Amino acid sequence: MKNNNFIIGIGFALLATAFWSGNFVVSRGLSESIHPINLAFYRWLTATILFTPFAIKSVIKEWSIIKKQIPYLFMTAFLGVSAFNTLIYFAGRSTTAVNMSLIMLTFPIFILLISVLFFKEQIGLKKLLGIGVVLSGVISIVTQGQITKLLDLTLNAGDPLMFVAAFIFAIHSHLIKNKDKRMSIFTLQYTTFLIGLILLLPFHLWVSNHTQEAVFTLPIIGSILYVAVCASLISFLSWNKAIDKIGAVSAGMIYYLLPLFSGLVAFVLLGEKLHFYHLMSAILIISGILIINSKSKKVVQLLP
Repeated sequence: MKNNNFIIGIGFALLATAFWSGNFVVSRGLSESIHPINLAFYRWLTATILFTPFAIKSVIKEWSIIKKQIPYLFMTAFLGVSAFNTLIYFAGRSTTAVNMSLIMLTFPIFILLISVLFFKEQIGLKKLLGIGVVLSGVISIVTQGQITKLLDLTLNAGDPLMFVAAFIFAIHSHLIKNKDKRMSIFTLQYTTFLIGLILLLPFHLWVSNHTQEAVFTLPIIGSILYVAVCASLISFLSWNKAIDKIGAVSAGMIYYLLPLFSGLVAFVLLGEKLHFYHLMSAILIISGILIINSKSKKVVQLLP
């Protein structure tokens, strides 16, 4: 049964990561076409409307639990819905997609640090080794197999926003892990979607009154539908299910596959070439994830 939960959890984490890889493309591609807050608002409005028929029964059934968890739900919604993705869309206006994906990969490390500092979790030797292997694969992708290229990376105005976004999502992942066990994933997700949307509403109205409204062309409509259905509804449900099955740290390590998915999308849609270093990076990242999620009896206590 535990093995089944592990496989299912890995599958859900992979699905979420695959769909999230397209979110960076959208945020960068629409950076000049629609205001970040408006893009976030329309994203969650569409996701909430589409989710309502599927979640309303569980919300009504668990209403008594929801009322007791209002502070928790507000915090989870603010971090995971209102703040996290809005920061990504703001960052997309003033940094590159490469920098965005690179910085966002720090989020599993933030999960690990939070686990150690605040939850006193112990980190196994295999997990530490796995993290090193995964990071080697990520660096290989970023530098195209040439480590000296790290010296050429520079911070843009949007890069600090991405660091904040990564830290916020790490906190959000821990909040999801510690949800009330009586609350279903559907109820948790729908209530956070709705609350996050409500929190965005006044900012959306202010921006709409002070800036020129976007022209809803087919690319913009298609992009909103993608981030609402794939990068929001399906991804968040899958990610929360993954955390529930395998934990925030293990799920966070799967997120390191993001550059691989992004590279595949670029190859299929943009015609970009794949090189040998892509294969080596894939081997390193997948090997590191397998090491991290393997069982180990030896544990290193990083804090007293």
